[in-house]
Order: sequence, then C-alpha cells, then structure tokens
Amino acid sequence: MSSLNIWNALLVTSILVTACYRPDRSPQTEASKEESASMQSAIACENNNHLKTAFFGDLHVHTSYSFDAPAYQINLTPSDANRYARGEEVPFFPLDEDGVAIGRAKIDRPLDFLAVTDHGEFLGEWHLCTVPSSPKFDSDFCRDRFRADVRAGLALMGRVISMESPVRYEELCGEDGRICHQHSSTPWRAIQEAANRSNVPCEFTSFIGYEYTGTPGNSNYHRNVIFRNATVPELPVSYIDAPVDSQLWASLDEVCNREKGCDYLTIPHNSNLSNGRMAPYRQIADTREAQLSYSTQRLKREPIMEIFQHKGASECINGLSSVLGAPDELCNIEAVRQIGAPRVLREIRLEQGELKFGPGEESIPTEPCPADQYGTRGMLGAGCVGLTDFQRSALLVGLKEELRVGQNPIKLGVIASTDSHMGTAGAVNESSWTGAVYGEDKAIDRLEAGWLGLPLTTGIEGNPGGLAGVWAEENTRDSIFDAMLRREVFGTSGPRISPRLFAGWGLSDDLCDTDDMIGRAYESGVPMGGDLVSVDDLDKKPKFLVYATKDPVGRRLESLQLIKGWIDASGDMHNEVIPVVEDLAGADSLCSVYTDEDFDSSESAYYYLRVVEPSSPRWHTYDCASLEEDERPSVCSDGTFPETIREMAWTSPIWYRYLQY
Repeated sequence: MSSLNIWNALLVTSILVTACYRPDRSPQTEASKEESASMQSAIACENNNHLKTAFFGDLHVHTSYSFDAPAYQINLTPSDANRYARGEEVPFFPLDEDGVAIGRAKIDRPLDFLAVTDHGEFLGEWHLCTVPSSPKFDSDFCRDRFRADVRAGLALMGRVISMESPVRYEELCGEDGRICHQHSSTPWRAIQEAANRSNVPCEFTSFIGYEYTGTPGNSNYHRNVIFRNATVPELPVSYIDAPVDSQLWASLDEVCNREKGCDYLTIPHNSNLSNGRMAPYRQIADTREAQLSYSTQRLKREPIMEIFQHKGASECINGLSSVLGAPDELCNIEAVRQIGAPRVLREIRLEQGELKFGPGEESIPTEPCPADQYGTRGMLGAGCVGLTDFQRSALLVGLKEELRVGQNPIKLGVIASTDSHMGTAGAVNESSWTGAVYGEDKAIDRLEAGWLGLPLTTGIEGNPGGLAGVWAEENTRDSIFDAMLRREVFGTSGPRISPRLFAGWGLSDDLCDTDDMIGRAYESGVPMGGDLVSVDDLDKKPKFLVYATKDPVGRRLESLQLIKGWIDASGDMHNEVIPVVEDLAGADSLCSVYTDEDFDSSESAYYYLRVVEPSSPRWHTYDCASLEEDERPSVCSDGTFPETIREMAWTSPIWYRYLQY
C-alpha cells in the first residue's frame, strides 16, 4: 500500500478512535416516540419570549456508537451524553485495571440543547464486528482483520471514507451492502430513542442527528445532519451512499420531506481542514442553470456552518493574497494551519495487517490552493488552503457567485460545538479540560503531539471546543430549529457570551440608552442572519446595533468588532476589522450603534459581530502548572503555543445585496 493510501486509511483513525458498541439503556417504544413528538408540537412554554432568549448547546458530540470511539476508554452511550448535558454525573476517568470507569464527570452548567452526532458511516459494520450475537462477529474479517489490531481495524474503515467513490467491504456487507444496512437499524433506533426520551419541551431540547463523514483525498468533507423532530429516515444517508453534498441533500429529500412530517438541515464543520473541497458545485454541470439549482438546494438545507471546535477555528486565516485586508491577529487563535508554515508528517506503512512507523519525515508547507484545484491531507494539517476553507473568505466567494449566478451558494450563519468523542457535551472549560479523543485523559498525554505521536489536531494542538448559541422564542425543537433555519444563531469559543447584531437604515443612534432597545431594533432593522434590503436613497448609510453581555460566571468583555467583507467594482474581495467598542477595564455588557460611513451602495457586502474577552490562560497552561517542573514537556516553555488565548463569540452575518433578484 502506498504512503498516501496509508494516510487515507489513517485519516479518521489518527484523529478520532474506538469502543465497543453497547445497546442503549431504557429502550423507548414506538408509541412513546409518537407521544414525544405530539408533546413537542402541543406545548407552548410559559416563558416564551417574542424578543428571543439566548440558549446554549452542543450540536456535535460522539459516543461509543461511533466507529472511532476509543478502545478501552470511556464508553458513554447517547443516553449518557444526554444525561451529562443535562447536568447528571456519568462514568469517566480514571479507569481500573480492566478499563472500567471508576471516576465520574459532571458538566459545570447544564446545556439547553444537544445533538448526538455519531457517524452515519459504519453503524452496521461496527455492530456486526463488535456485538457477539451478530452473524458476522466470528467472520475472518471481524476476527482477524478488524478486531485483531484496533488501529489497523480502524484504518480499514478510514480507507473506505477516504475514497472519492466509496464502496463497502463485500466480504462483510455482501455484494450490495444490504447486510451492513440492515444491521445499522439497531444503533440508529437507539440513537433516536435516547434523543426522544431526553427531550423535555421548555426545559431541554435533544435533537436526533448524525455525522456525514467523508475524507476524500485525506481532507475534510464532514457535515452534521440535524432533524427537526422525531420523524426521521429509516437509516442515515452516509458518505458511502452519497459522496457529494448535492447527492446528500437529494437523497435526504427523498426520505425526509414535509409530506412525511420530516425536516432536516446540514452543518458543515472543520472547513479549515478541507483543502478547498467544500467549494460549491462539486460534480455539478458547468452551467448557470445547474449552479443556480445547486444554490437553491443549499440555501434551503445548509443555512449554517460550524466556526469553532476542538480541531481549531474556521473563521479566518492570514495570507490569502486574493482577499485584501490587513492581517488579523485573532485569526491565529487556536489555528491549526498557517499559510507558509511547514507540517512534518511521519512515514507510516501497513505490514501484514499491522501499522508500522518509519523514521522518515516529510515536510509540507501550507500554501493557497491553485485556482479550481483541491489539495490533500488537510485532516493532518497539511496541503493547501482554499478560499472556502474559512468563513470570512468563503462568504466573499458567495457574494461573487451571487453577482455571477443570481443566488448565493455560501450564505452561512455560524454556530460552534465541541466534536467531543467522549460523550462529554459542552465540556469547554480551559481550566478543567480532559481531552476530546483517545489518550488524552492525563495532562502529560494532552501535552503530547497527539494520538500515535502524529502531528494532528489532537493533544497539544486541540482545544476544548465551543458552544452553539441560538436566539429562539422558547426551548423546544421547533423553535431552536427555526432559529437555525433563519440563521439567528451564533457561536462561542466556550464562554456563554450573548451577542446581538441588528442592521437597518433608520436605527436610532441612542438605541443603547433605551429600555426597549431590542424591540425597537426588530421593528426598524433586521437581526443576524438576515438581509439588509437596499433603499431608493443610494447615499444612505446603514447603521448597526452591536451588543453583547458577558458569560454570567465568566470574564468581563473587552471589545466589540464589526467584521465587514465586500466586493468592489473590479470584483476584488476585501475584508476589514472595525473596532466599534473597547473597554480595557472590562465590562459586563457593551453596546453601540455604528454607522458605516464608507458604505458604497453599489458593492455587495456582509457584516458580522465578533465579541472578544481579555486574555486568559490556555488549557495547556493549566496542565503544565499541574505537573512538577522536571515532568513538563518542552511545549510548556518553548513558546510554540501561547500561554494565553482570547475567548470570543461570533454572530451570523447580515448580508447587503447590491443586485436584488
């Protein structure tokens, strides 16, 4: 096997990792599922707020039902993840000699909502090879290839989803894959039951979901699929079933539509590791009609993206010469890729079914992707960077496409999440982080380069991840789902900061000093996620209400920054960071009404708000301090990683369109 194929096989193996599937506890009947669904639609919450309330959750969490959950590590089920998110204790590190969890973990503050998103790929394969009662448990494939060496077994699975045209293993799944599809139903039902059982309208929202996981060219092509209610497809549509985004939406539309009472949305994540592969129109005919159809489909089904999680930030990157603007130091916060920086990759090979590590090293600098080309090995932090890999430049690509095609294919609001592979949803505290994947339960392990010693986005390069925020009328599935559809959502790097952004032509300059500020902002403007419609007076300047409150138990706020991106008359892409409010002493809340005096009504633009806290210790600083001085690795003192970070929050953008279609 070639070195590249080995990397492909190891993609998910190296970053994520395995545990035995366990049937979930307290199974729910079909009748109780229907009852849960009817309750969801029937209950109106007493604390319903027409001006919206900020709710915080995690829409990206894995459990032992994912094929890459860690072997002999924490085997939390979807029910456990829901219990943890609601504030209950769950089994956790340390483990005894038999690998049984004898410790306990509890979140510092319960979440408002959750989606467990175990991988839709290999639910059946994993069940067949790990459940003793399955018909394939004692097969040569499961016994001698999959279970004999957990790393090599995972590499087998990783190889499939690294293909451009993936196919299942015939010897396990049968010629048509039917066996694996059939055995996907048991874990998929258990995932549904856990969510429906945990969902309590007005108190805690639990969505049914899964992750669509493709890694073509060893680069990220992942999305989380979130369903509105208890009506969901018989089985997930995976990357193996539909290896292109447009195919995913088309396939889901066949089995999940309003006629069936089913609704869904998709959330791309880790675009920072995608090597340009999340650009629109993949495998679409090169015609305006086909591209317009694609944009329509994506606007309907993919309204938001994940801007931050444990594998780094996807807001922005410095060094894209085609995007004009001054360097932004905050683009380097939890950045796992930097243009011009080399990435050293170890030689890995497969010998007689076992993984071997050679002495050879390959140094690959990160560079911008050539026009209309993809890169490889993005999931290892190597390869090239495309304009669509980061939110700020991706939004500019969307504006340009809107001018060319007539519709914006990258009109994405933002959330954040953790991508925890230990079931610990919302465990984002820097001072008490216990890792997100395999081998990170001890400080000394978290301070290493990552699982298998590879330069990956685990270990020292990882971070606790962030939280999803929504502005919704009430804490129910429908209300939160609708907030995501209209993009009235935000993400944070961990703290529960509550930001608000409105834009309008007639917002009052004294809005911050009024008692009914938010009500008036809704009346005379549009909130985050909306469109600022042009007016007849082309000389008029838009105004923006920027407002944020601190985490009730967190640090005070330091600044509010308005991020502007626009396309000039020559078609060049620009971005600017506009400091609107700054309080170096820190404030419980910050507010201002800003007028964009440089606004040009002939230029399409977007605006979003970034809220910044003062510097605070990064998680590894706490871990280094917990070790004796002679036990501390070099990363504790060599300056490779800054000792501090700047926690942030980002709102979804507001778009201004020059041409109205």
